[in-house]
Amino acid sequence: MSFLKRDTFGMYSNKHSKGPGPELMGADTLLGDHVHNLKDEHLGEIKEIMLDMRTGKIAYAVMASGGVLGIGAKLFAVPWQALTLDTVNHRMTLNMDKAKIEAAPGFDSDHWPDMADGNWASQIHGYYGTSER
Repeated sequence: MSFLKRDTFGMYSNKHSKGPGPELMGADTLLGDHVHNLKDEHLGEIKEIMLDMRTGKIAYAVMASGGVLGIGAKLFAVPWQALTLDTVNHRMTLNMDKAKIEAAPGFDSDHWPDMADGNWASQIHGYYGTSER
């Protein structure tokens, strides 16, 4: 489901003003967005957005992939700067082959990593080719 369908406040319906989107987006409207790569392969779905409370910036998008009806899905912490908003298709884009995302370090809903751990963050940013800010 795209952010346009989750726009409960009508933030994105007025196309003639300088209102929200795509420069500013409500976090709730991005939850559930599909993530595709540049080959138009479906990689997963945004399930959560993790904020760095020390800096006030978005650190990661938690993306779910695989499973059936959300059961057995693998979760991935994708650095926010690895994602881009595809305003044409109303989804997110991650420049990564499907096989590489399937092999990415992930976790399940019962075993979340310590995302504040510097060693973990370095591993994740190294895998996605992003820099820690």
